[in-house]
Amino acid sequence: MDSLIIPNHIAIIPDGNRRWAKEHGFPSFEGHRRGFDVGTKIGKKIRSLGIYTMTMWAFSTENWNRTKEEVSYLMKLYETFIEKNLKEAMKEKIRIIHLGRKDRLPKTLLEKIKNSEEKTKNFKKYILNVALDYGGKDEIIRAIGKIPNSKFQTPNLAEENFSQFLDTADQPYPNPDLIIRTGGEQRTSGLMIWQASYAEYIFLKKYFPDIKDKDIEMAIEEYSQRQRRFGK
Repeated sequence: MDSLIIPNHIAIIPDGNRRWAKEHGFPSFEGHRRGFDVGTKIGKKIRSLGIYTMTMWAFSTENWNRTKEEVSYLMKLYETFIEKNLKEAMKEKIRIIHLGRKDRLPKTLLEKIKNSEEKTKNFKKYILNVALDYGGKDEIIRAIGKIPNSKFQTPNLAEENFSQFLDTADQPYPNPDLIIRTGGEQRTSGLMIWQASYAEYIFLKKYFPDIKDKDIEMAIEEYSQRQRRFGK
């Protein structure tokens, strides 16, 4: 791995938890639980490679359309996920940042998120973005809503100025270099629409609970072989 090009920012779209559970004869809840375990392991692998920022898309703005039972279970899992990652973050100097809306999350989960953000806000070694109740279109709309109260006004708003209204505003590497989607689907579903304009995409056929460290390594190898011209 020494000769490879290591991206500064990797984003993960962890798809396939429910399909994995169905194929293995488990309830969908077990697929989500296994997925959370894998997410934690992948985070450690990504940091070990020297990647500064990881974005994990945990829950989209559209996921509220799932059953109340599933949503409730997921919200409890997210509380556990935040708690575990806070312990790891305090030890590894990882800054935790929430991407997405905060107004619709359960109060207990929101408190844990805010606590994690506050306790890790001064860490600079790594960044973990947790995209929770996040949608790319929603982020753009929320960003536009902030403009009237700022010193920047349309129609003279520059791209670099607009970026400061996004959820990734004050990050050193706000734009993902590589986005990995598991589960075999080949679509972005709107993740980081603005930030990912020049991201490289890798679509893995494996369901997320089956992802191993070697899959991340292979993705980095493929990323290293691509030529990023940025329109030049």
